[in-house]
Amino acid sequence: MMYRISLLLVVFKAAAISIASEDTATYVVHMDKAQTTALDNMLGDSKKWYESVMDSITDFSAEEYGGEKEASAPELLYSYETAITGFAARLSTKQLESLNKVEGFLSAIPDELLSLQTTYSPQFLGLKFGKGLLTSHNLANDVIIGFVDSGIWPEHPSFKDGGMTRKVPPRWKGVCEEGTKFTAKKCNKKLIGARAFFKGYEAAAGKIDEKSDFRSARDSLGHGTHTASTAAGHMIAGASLFGMASGVAAGMSCTARIAAYKACFASGCATSDVLAAIDQAVVDGVDVLSLSIGGSLRPYYADLMAIASLGAVQHGVFVAAAAGNSGPSSSTVVNSAPWMMTVAASTTDRIFPATVNLGNGESFDGESLYSGTSSTDQLSFVYSESVGGGRAKYCISGTLSPDLVKGKIVVCERGMNKGVEKGQEVKMAGGAGMLLLNTESQGEEVRADPHVLPAAALGASAAKSIRNYIKSENPTASIVFKGTTLGKPAPVMASFSSRGPAVLETYNVIKPDVTAPGVNILAAWPPTVSPSNTETDNRSVLFNVISGTSMSCPHVSGLAAIIKGAHQDWSPAAIKSALMTTAYTLDNKNSPIADIGSDAPSATPFAYGSGHVDPERASNPGLVYDISYEDYLYYLCSIQYSSSELGTLTRGNFSCPTDTVLQAGDLNYPSFAVLLDGSSLNDSATHKRSVTNVGYATTTYVAQVHEPEGVSVIVEPKVLKFKQRGQKLSYKVNFVQLGGKSSSSDTSFGSLVWGARKYKVRSPIAVTWL
Repeated sequence: MMYRISLLLVVFKAAAISIASEDTATYVVHMDKAQTTALDNMLGDSKKWYESVMDSITDFSAEEYGGEKEASAPELLYSYETAITGFAARLSTKQLESLNKVEGFLSAIPDELLSLQTTYSPQFLGLKFGKGLLTSHNLANDVIIGFVDSGIWPEHPSFKDGGMTRKVPPRWKGVCEEGTKFTAKKCNKKLIGARAFFKGYEAAAGKIDEKSDFRSARDSLGHGTHTASTAAGHMIAGASLFGMASGVAAGMSCTARIAAYKACFASGCATSDVLAAIDQAVVDGVDVLSLSIGGSLRPYYADLMAIASLGAVQHGVFVAAAAGNSGPSSSTVVNSAPWMMTVAASTTDRIFPATVNLGNGESFDGESLYSGTSSTDQLSFVYSESVGGGRAKYCISGTLSPDLVKGKIVVCERGMNKGVEKGQEVKMAGGAGMLLLNTESQGEEVRADPHVLPAAALGASAAKSIRNYIKSENPTASIVFKGTTLGKPAPVMASFSSRGPAVLETYNVIKPDVTAPGVNILAAWPPTVSPSNTETDNRSVLFNVISGTSMSCPHVSGLAAIIKGAHQDWSPAAIKSALMTTAYTLDNKNSPIADIGSDAPSATPFAYGSGHVDPERASNPGLVYDISYEDYLYYLCSIQYSSSELGTLTRGNFSCPTDTVLQAGDLNYPSFAVLLDGSSLNDSATHKRSVTNVGYATTTYVAQVHEPEGVSVIVEPKVLKFKQRGQKLSYKVNFVQLGGKSSSSDTSFGSLVWGARKYKVRSPIAVTWL
């Protein structure tokens, strides 16, 4: 499995960079909604509540220091009034301290920079236009998907509105903002809104250089254009990258409306801008939010993405978010709040093979997006000290000697710079080809890059053999390029996809939730951005192939939009439940889904959650586990949040009940995360659930349990008899430890399936011994 991780995730490698200076810093300030409403009512038309708060900050900070006002007044960047209540501002240390005197102040969190984390995907997912979920009835909807990303290239064919006869829904309140090389006329019936948010970014990084970027919704990076077209791009015939991955490109929900909210730039995405974008998207009227953005894992009350997403869900918006690209290490998953749909990444069965034939008769399969000749001659190849300076093995700038590499295949190690950049160095030095090798620690997962010369990437086992052979006398190699092939075992979990279990509070839910295609995804690309996103690459393409959970996330956003169109009365939690309980865990060869980042025989729920999404089954799941906004608040109470921590999430207008015992395991989640005491011989836990019938009116479901090793699972009742659609029935599951921890592992997995004549409603079980 060989592919290229989303370029922005390479650029923004740091998970989160604090935005601050010696004197002032940007903070996101959370306020009590009841207090701000009361203040607005008192002020009337004279000023807004946040203007009054800014005045108070100035006055209180002056009082604290003998009446002397600071040289710089607090600078308001944004006010937030829908998804969250509060504002973002540049504040000095004194001004920050003065907030404690402001009535209604809850908390202040430093701004930070977050990282940005298809011709074939619909077919791989089992979708067929005109049939099943993609009938004209289901596609004739006005579902609106909002993308908080790097913007959009509005002229791209994927965003044309040809054939869209329905007017923009009257409930839509968004606009097409004017800005650098972006006019209101760029929007249409497909792209119905576009805005840009950059105050937080410019406060940290300085004014945007409009020679290389845009102070508008126009995309200068490619990431936002790619994600938007993956979820909701118009159908385009003949799409390909240099003739590879060719076919009809279409987004998952190709008739959905698109609203682009640009909050990401060359150095990252300021959380203050991201929050402003989410807040505005909810006001504008989006139905689905697609967030291919990630920071670091932290408690919900300090996780600004989680806070804003909870507000969006409160307003009926489905939120899909990337799980992150920090795998295969455990507990690296981000965007793990239970109200967010956390999406992992896996392969399709499409690859771009390139076979390397060595002079000793050995052959190894690699992968490449090189589009030139179909093969090379059998050529001498060279490596490390034999090609130049001490760091020549990485093929970085200035290290290769033309006298040593001319006309030869050069072996380069992965790391230090991008694969395409290595190839450019080899080409400039006169090399005829390149082999890009993984180290042992990098394993078998490699990247398919659009190389500028004949080149192939190979995994660690092939690399080991090649390094041994190159020590022989007069080693030679050739590369044969085989284009695009289908039929490989899939899905396989991508090594880069972040893994659970989510630490902190989220031990109480399994994360990620599902996996979706995120490897070698072909989608729209700005013609001014090179396919390799390197400065020296001047090629122009309309479609590009990249990988990452940034790519898997919009697959689920688009699928959620289709399901929303088919079931307009379903809540975000119901849509999420449908996608989770119908997900599958066997590949296209009927074997357990494999994990290229693990030595284990198969992947686990900590890699893929409930499994790989199956949209046709998700459209008719039989039962759903619904969760209300209040249910999420009770869950927060159950994990013992303080009143101030809870206030930051709820805007100060909720108190935990004192007459009820709340357990985190009772959140009506479609999976079971069970915590047991590893030192006890008979520890147990009981989780309660309720399910709503959305299938046949009269249906009987029977519980079928695959017990985790070392745990007895007792379901009561074992049979659920429904008499009508919409009926809710409850059950409980008792997990009993059988004589202590089962093995050396801290986890054990199983499943609970409610089966009926047509339906299988599956929930994974993950038992963790603490």
